[in-house]
Amino acid sequence: MEPPKDQQTPVKSPSEPPSSAYPHSGCCTNCGGPTISEPPQPLASLPDMSPPPNYRPIRAPAINLPHNSQAIILSPVPHAEQVPVVAPPYQFQRPVKRIHSPDDIRRFQESPSFKNFLGFVVSLSESIRGHKISDPCHVSPTVAAIVSILDTLLQWIDEIPPVEMSSRYGNISFRSWHDRLAEKAESLIHEFLPDEFKESVIEILPYFFDSFGNATRIDYGTGHETNFAAWLYCLAKMGIIKEEDYHGVVARVFVKYLELMRKLQIVYCLEPAGSHGVWGLDDYHFLPFIFGSSQLIDHKYMKPKSIHNDDILDNFSSEYMYLSCIGFVKKVKKGLFAEHSPLLDDISGVPNWKKVNSGMLKMYKVEVLEKVPIMQHFLFGWLIKWEE
Repeated sequence: MEPPKDQQTPVKSPSEPPSSAYPHSGCCTNCGGPTISEPPQPLASLPDMSPPPNYRPIRAPAINLPHNSQAIILSPVPHAEQVPVVAPPYQFQRPVKRIHSPDDIRRFQESPSFKNFLGFVVSLSESIRGHKISDPCHVSPTVAAIVSILDTLLQWIDEIPPVEMSSRYGNISFRSWHDRLAEKAESLIHEFLPDEFKESVIEILPYFFDSFGNATRIDYGTGHETNFAAWLYCLAKMGIIKEEDYHGVVARVFVKYLELMRKLQIVYCLEPAGSHGVWGLDDYHFLPFIFGSSQLIDHKYMKPKSIHNDDILDNFSSEYMYLSCIGFVKKVKKGLFAEHSPLLDDISGVPNWKKVNSGMLKMYKVEVLEKVPIMQHFLFGWLIKWEE
């Protein structure tokens, strides 16, 4: 006799495991012997079961780390190199762009020019190690002359006020400031060049001119900052800047350059050139993080995590570039620091400043000097040679 329709045995779906896969109630799931507990139900019979909740760490790590994080980790720490001084006959020439593809980047990376320029940056970093900005240092006539030039450029900002605009970025008054730079830059540089190097202006002026942002796009980024470092490197190759000047170059020249660029960024609302977004150190700069972390190596009290202490930032930003940069980021960006600057927040968990400094140098090499969008604008001439 057929059972009633409402009591018929349901047809098992093909995906449901056979009944033999699970012993009857009261049987051990391993040996089949009698037990007093119920067997586990098959997962197929629990279609409404919720998945386990996602793991949420107490402090979420940066979610937008650099795409080349593995390359940064595996990259060797750059070392300081002595800059070779050129000898006559001099063959100064107008520098031109050479980098157009990743293959060009690889060629540049393997060249003596790349290694020596990066070694120059490391040397500058080492010169400021353990020093406050206000510490006494050797200030040569060349260093004093460059600081004076930057002071002049700062004064121009006051003389060329921004116009009222509704847009967030790109005040067109910056173009007037840049026009004045184009008009007077050569004469400013001529003031401190020795007579034998007057003709070098054709080669070193483009680096200087490109150190302060782009007038067409009204933007500024790490590529422009690298041009300023390249201009200083050219002066070192001519022997105009000497090794004993390096401390003053960082503590006087670069600090004044950073002051100038911060003012240009704020007054004329310069757009970040190729900003890396939330995983970038800063929308504009990289080198002050290298020099600033070097300043703090072996500091008795301040650790990388000290950037979260507002009292430390308020009291010591004028003496340490790294703290100054953090203070600037917190000033111009709103919200939680871990959200708008997750990479800097992650770096604050590094145990000491030496590791921070070495990591910054590796990151500068990989994320700036080996990036086509940045280095495609870099110039090569006789002082910074392109190896064919």
